[in-house]
Amino acid sequence: MAEIVYVTQEGMDKMKVELSMLINEERPKASQAIAEAREKGDLSENAEYDAAKEAQGLLELRISKLQDTIGKARVIDPSQLDISKVSVLSKVKVRNIKMKKDFEYTLVSEKEADLKQMKISVQSPIGKSLLGREKGEKVDVKTPGGIVTFEVLDISI
Repeated sequence: MAEIVYVTQEGMDKMKVELSMLINEERPKASQAIAEAREKGDLSENAEYDAAKEAQGLLELRISKLQDTIGKARVIDPSQLDISKVSVLSKVKVRNIKMKKDFEYTLVSEKEADLKQMKISVQSPIGKSLLGREKGEKVDVKTPGGIVTFEVLDISI
């Protein structure tokens, strides 16, 4: 059974734009590079041809994976989310108990994770640990640097 990927509308739109660009712009460029390399003679000793074919293979793999992800993706409507518990698309304000420092994360799918924007994957150690938690709960998160305790301060959308 295919694994469902939950995404925002923004995430779905980005994936569709990327797929369109790969199919309509990058695929013709790859074909052109192969044609140009083919014109240079003996294909058995043509490194440029081999490189162009390999680049085309990687491009097709990327297109295939993106099509697969879009096919499995389900857009989440933020207005339908329950903010009493942490879920995908929740904005969660947490306090690192040891550092006495607050952070606000948005939990998103792996495809949309971007730490610069404080969007963390629900598959990450912090994301997994926060899912299903309620305001006021404390949670221990196993990180590469050891166990970190967070307190859930607020949940919003």
